[in-house]
Amino acid sequence: MAKQAKGGAADPQQTPNELHDGAADARADNSSSPAPLRGRPVTERKKKYLVAPRAVLGAFGTSSWMTPLGLSAVQQALTAMPDIDVVDTIAPRAGLTTAGFGPSSMGDGAEGIVVARMTDQKAGELLQRGQGQLLVERDQHLALLDPMLRRPDLVSSLTPYQGPQCELLLAVVGTDGAPLPEVEVSLFGGVLPSTAVTGADGVARLQLYGDDAHMISGLYVKPRVDYWSFYQRDPDLSLQEANVVMLRPLSEWPALRGLPQQNAMGWGARAMRLDQVPQHYRGRGIKVAIIDSGAATTHGNLNAIHDGFDVINKRTDRSTWNVDTLGHGSHCTGVIAATDPAWGIRGFAPEAEIHVCKLFPGGQVSQLIDALEYCIEQGIDIVNMSLGGSAPSEALERQIVRAKQAGIACIAAAGNSAAAVQYPASSSHVLAVAAIGKIGEFPADSYHAETIGTDIDMYGYFTARFSCFGPQVDVCAPGVAVVSSVPPNNFAAWDGTSMAAPHVTGLAALVLAHRPEFGSMVQARSPERVERLFQVLRMSARPVTLSDPNHIGYGLPDALVALGLPAAQQTMPWQTTTAGFGAPVGMHGMASHDSGWLSAAGVSMQHQGMQQQGMQPQGMQPQGMQQQGMPNQGPALPYPFGTLRVSGW
Repeated sequence: MAKQAKGGAADPQQTPNELHDGAADARADNSSSPAPLRGRPVTERKKKYLVAPRAVLGAFGTSSWMTPLGLSAVQQALTAMPDIDVVDTIAPRAGLTTAGFGPSSMGDGAEGIVVARMTDQKAGELLQRGQGQLLVERDQHLALLDPMLRRPDLVSSLTPYQGPQCELLLAVVGTDGAPLPEVEVSLFGGVLPSTAVTGADGVARLQLYGDDAHMISGLYVKPRVDYWSFYQRDPDLSLQEANVVMLRPLSEWPALRGLPQQNAMGWGARAMRLDQVPQHYRGRGIKVAIIDSGAATTHGNLNAIHDGFDVINKRTDRSTWNVDTLGHGSHCTGVIAATDPAWGIRGFAPEAEIHVCKLFPGGQVSQLIDALEYCIEQGIDIVNMSLGGSAPSEALERQIVRAKQAGIACIAAAGNSAAAVQYPASSSHVLAVAAIGKIGEFPADSYHAETIGTDIDMYGYFTARFSCFGPQVDVCAPGVAVVSSVPPNNFAAWDGTSMAAPHVTGLAALVLAHRPEFGSMVQARSPERVERLFQVLRMSARPVTLSDPNHIGYGLPDALVALGLPAAQQTMPWQTTTAGFGAPVGMHGMASHDSGWLSAAGVSMQHQGMQQQGMQPQGMQPQGMQQQGMPNQGPALPYPFGTLRVSGW
């Protein structure tokens, strides 16, 4: 290959070495003015976009795209366009059309999306040519809702160019003194945060800028499995010798005594009174999909799962859904359906048919749409989505509506950013779940204590500091110090709305399987069944914490009430307590399936409390119950709760 001539342009096919040689020759000829290096210019890379018809399209510029237009026509047109690469086409496999998102006259292929790579400029041109009748949106990346709260307020953005550095040694051991490997250790404060992982000797070596350990404002020790975390504000650390932290096993906690050899039930399940539900209520006959990072069937509590779909790896091996490199999906799956031999943790619905859709790491909206299409095809009843995106998606909303039309109930985590409810939980077609915790269910020196909000009620319930909030929140559920299964065959205590949503999903499976009114509705899959299920979950809830409905929605669902079962105890604490936002707790959510009041628990409620507060119970019955002639669940409280929702996009 010829080298660049003196003063001439570079051959675009030249390799980097040849370019270097050419530059060297130029310098040899004229050392005072070296020739610049030449190569491929840096331009915008192509990104994945979602493209689909919104309705019957008119003339599409001067191209051959004419009405009527279906998905196949969109695909063909995109394939023919320069600088656009069609990656995938996700079309309905179940023949269900989406009401409200396009006329049926569009025929087969009107539903679905085309995934194509193009530049932002090309996408803008495509959108403009579509004149509002063509959906063109970026295929945004999704994120698992990180179960551990970080402290960005303690992190400095300043990076020193020079100055003293030192090494701090921190040894992590168990209560027996044995070193613990693979433990993440983080220091906050100082000039920069520092993170390291313990080696086989249990020692983490952390590099610090500066030589003053007193600048450190927080020490966080995070074990991978089987131990409680540790957090110390303003730790007293030495630079002259190793610092030692002792972690306590989960199995030494009174409620988890003997775990895993002795079967246990998580505090969240007990808070929702799963421990009082008859043992034969196990969710048989209900299909639940967990769209997450997979589920490790190597785990003793998850080895009965046999169905799944690896969405991100579908072109090479769809069967790798049981490889969970993150542990997040396994943890969520354990809360929902961990089997309960005399070992491990019991889930809500251990006999439900579980389908695992692996979407992480690396999942995008297009792949979530594909996972929901799998759920429609498989006749899934309930979908758990402990995930979120940076912005709402019209394409995903269309698919969520299709799923609802197919009778699939989507339950989603509200988000962990302590801000507005994230999408898809903010969708009006999804049940959004916020996170709460309870004092006394984790060690005071664990990192879980950092999640405690300021709204602790007299029973110790609080809103988790990280939990998202807003009028879209339907219910809340335990999401702090939730112990569940993680790979390969271990347990971990995690925080997050990711952990709260599976509690509600598991209860929803029990309701569909065992609440009498759904006995005849299981086969009659419809959006009405979805709405009725959501209504039962909301109306079974009781207010907890001292927070308002924007943070807890209707409150914490109660398994006995949701299942229409009589209370095992005559008097429960929350039946005689006033909720933090001013309404008698017993009035809301404790309605039984038979009476709509608290007759099963021996409690008589009246309207007086509401009248004294200027409330109007009349006319506040949820609209869906009035329209469908559903049994009266008692007067609904005049709070916005989850019934006031925003448009999502």
